Amino acid sequence: MDRKTLYAVLAVAAIAAVAGGLVWRSRQQAAQSQDALRSAVVERGDMVAAVSASGRIKPLRRVDLAFETSGQVVEVPVQVGDQVQAGDVLVSLDTERLELQLDQAGTGVALAKAQLAKLEAGAQVEEIEASRANLRAADAQADAAAADRDQVASGAGRAEIAAAEAELASALTQQKKAEDFHDTTMKCFTIERSAGDVIPIGGGQTITLTEDFKRTICPLLGVPEEQARYRLEAAKEALEAARARLDQTEAGADQNQLSAAQANVAAAVAQRDAAQAQLELLIEGATREQIEAVRANVEQAQTSRRQAELALEQAVLEAPFDGVVAAVNATVGEQATPSLPIVTIVDPALFRVTISVDELDVAHLEVGQRVRLTFDALPSAVVAGTVKYIAEAAALDEGVVTYDVRIDLASTDAPIRADMTTSATVIVEEISDTLKIPTWAVQIERDTGQYYVQRRTDDGIERVDVRLGVREEGVAQVLEGLSAGDEIVRSVESAQFDFEAGFGE
Repeated sequence: MDRKTLYAVLAVAAIAAVAGGLVWRSRQQAAQSQDALRSAVVERGDMVAAVSASGRIKPLRRVDLAFETSGQVVEVPVQVGDQVQAGDVLVSLDTERLELQLDQAGTGVALAKAQLAKLEAGAQVEEIEASRANLRAADAQADAAAADRDQVASGAGRAEIAAAEAELASALTQQKKAEDFHDTTMKCFTIERSAGDVIPIGGGQTITLTEDFKRTICPLLGVPEEQARYRLEAAKEALEAARARLDQTEAGADQNQLSAAQANVAAAVAQRDAAQAQLELLIEGATREQIEAVRANVEQAQTSRRQAELALEQAVLEAPFDGVVAAVNATVGEQATPSLPIVTIVDPALFRVTISVDELDVAHLEVGQRVRLTFDALPSAVVAGTVKYIAEAAALDEGVVTYDVRIDLASTDAPIRADMTTSATVIVEEISDTLKIPTWAVQIERDTGQYYVQRRTDDGIERVDVRLGVREEGVAQVLEGLSAGDEIVRSVESAQFDFEAGFGE
């Protein structure tokens, strides 16, 4: 074989070798390309549109209890973590001073009611008779004053002197009666109770006295006593006038005495008129205004007693509902400060959580929607909830507009505790029998924002534009562009890139 022929054979062999290598490389690249593709089949199924956010569990009912009055703490029968029932005593203050105030208020009510009853009942027969006697005496004094004046003017004789002496005797008698009657109005009686006695305070409630109790009550003090004192003063004045007239009658009179006698007549007439008015007042009874004034005193006394009762009740903090003691800020012997929280009670059976929802998502939420809650501390627990409140006003948090959404948890046996972290998924919509694909298969055209996928066909792989709906846990709803059974593919590297960009699964 000559050299030219050899060169020709070697060239053909080289070309064949190169061609074979290219074919082998092409087949290897194709195989590698097939291995680098991730594929999925378009399926029909159910989907759930949801909005998710996180928050912290708070008890639905939580109260901070405080005293409204100061006092020394004498009992703290609970501690943090204790289960309590509604009405259980949590903290008590010393009540000795408050019980004494209640006793005083009760006595005030009794006195006011007694005075009102007396006015409403009207004057007693004895009072009216005494007033009539007083009127007769005043009338007699007026007559005597007139007679004395006449005697002074005409000069006294034996008869005038005898009359003056009789007038003096009568004045002495009237003064004694008025004094006796006044002494009667000043009489008092004493109410005594011993320690341990049970005293009703109204409303079906009673108190037990802790020490001996003694109160003095004078039922006729007030209007009756004032009337008796008035009559006594009038009788004293009449007596003095009678003495003066007797002295003047016996000694004779001058112009000054005559003037004085006339003045005595005027005074006696005035006293008689006053006695007449007093009698009429007793017969007619107390006026409506007087009764209303005393009735107002009764109501005021009852209000004071109720305030004392309330202060006594408020000296004990009781549990308002069944729950757990979350905090205790009191020690026996210390002084309680009004309005400062002493005990905190929470209801461990009912919880809520408030989540912050982005303004783009909050439009899909409605009160009453179902919620699924999971917990970092309880991986296996799933608790149902309900949207109860959506804030009308937004909050701005580091430039992000959000709305507070409150969720109430359903009753559960899961060991949930206050302040646990929870993830809340609000079920916005449940979609049945819809096309769905994995989100890793979806790509975005950066310039237009168009979503598309790569679909495998008999002729190869083609691009298909799609319109998507809701997404749920790595799955997207397909509204247009694909059919059930279509195979969609994507390179593993590309899918990983979009995943890291935040779109895919």
